[in-house]
Amino acid sequence: MSANAPITQDVHTIPRKLPDGPVNLVGLTRAAMRDVLIAEGTPEKQAKMRVGQIWQWIYQWGVRDFDLMTNLSKAYRAELTEKFVVEVPEVVTRQVSEDGTRKYLVRIAGGHEVEVVYIPEDGRGTLCVSSQVGCTLTCSFCHTGTQKLVRNLTAAEIIGQVIIARDDLGEWPEIGAPKDETRLLSNIVLMGMGEPLYNFENVRDAMKIAMDPEGIQLSRRRITLSTSGVVPEIARTAVEIGCQLAISFHATTDDVRDKLVPINKRWNIEVLLDALRAYPKVSNSERITFEYVMLHGVNDSDEDARRLVKLIEGIPAKINLIPFNEWPGAPYKRSSNNRIRAFADIIYKAGYASPIRTPRGEDIMAACGQLKSATERARKSRKQIAAEAGLAGA
Repeated sequence: MSANAPITQDVHTIPRKLPDGPVNLVGLTRAAMRDVLIAEGTPEKQAKMRVGQIWQWIYQWGVRDFDLMTNLSKAYRAELTEKFVVEVPEVVTRQVSEDGTRKYLVRIAGGHEVEVVYIPEDGRGTLCVSSQVGCTLTCSFCHTGTQKLVRNLTAAEIIGQVIIARDDLGEWPEIGAPKDETRLLSNIVLMGMGEPLYNFENVRDAMKIAMDPEGIQLSRRRITLSTSGVVPEIARTAVEIGCQLAISFHATTDDVRDKLVPINKRWNIEVLLDALRAYPKVSNSERITFEYVMLHGVNDSDEDARRLVKLIEGIPAKINLIPFNEWPGAPYKRSSNNRIRAFADIIYKAGYASPIRTPRGEDIMAACGQLKSATERARKSRKQIAAEAGLAGA
């Protein structure tokens, strides 16, 4: 990536209103929804109230049929039906792993497809959300990175992934029933296809909707955004979204990180760590997560572990060690269990939490780094992928 590369990639985003079609209310901020309602005839004095009513139906109750929004007059419901839609991506396939992980292939405008993963755990359920069709970063260990970038997702397509997962889990509350605090979908991680900070505005708007107290009502602490290191957008994430931050780190020297995470050529380890030390929300109660995929013979030595501890000194952090999830044609192998445990032990003794992530959904290619939509898949040989990763003779 050249030094003059733009901070936010110039990637097409399909507009919320398709030519000569009704406006989709999903994904609009409250202010934007108010504007479109007024533009289509809602009296300005009523607009704020109408937004509140429609918002609750869509995001609190999961209702997408205007006729069922019973606190609106029949005449107004007819107007809404004529001028607006409440649409989310189409679920093409749904796979369930032996460990309960669910993977959805969803189709968005233009016929493109992205993958979404729901991971059930004791006491929580995490939805891994995609932000782009494909990815611009070409991280050599990541299956998604071998797929060309097609376009950004809209806010509707991002929050729509949360809506379809709640549909599948049957988690919309029953109107009039006692409130149930149990959440099957309790956490969101922006760790699916794409680099979230190259689609900042749409990701921000979608997460604001997820956190809205009159809708899905997720706490900002239950949302984690993972970035490969788009440094100029990191501080903005704290201010405009306020969620937890994870860094796709994976190496302790620039030479290795340049190959694993090519964005490092634009913003290297030193520049990235300086931005993280200055991150407005970093504290002992809101630590930054460093994601570190364990690759045999590449980044898993004791020396790497010691360098990692030294590099992050002074940053409230935890290190999330990820056993490499292999995929067809991958130019790397997973570190052995003994090597991963030895690496984790060095980090733990230095005073950092170093959980080893249990691979989930591998039997349905739903594990970390394995997401890739079938229709966009670029068929590359192991040799081609290795060459692009700069791994001669791999």
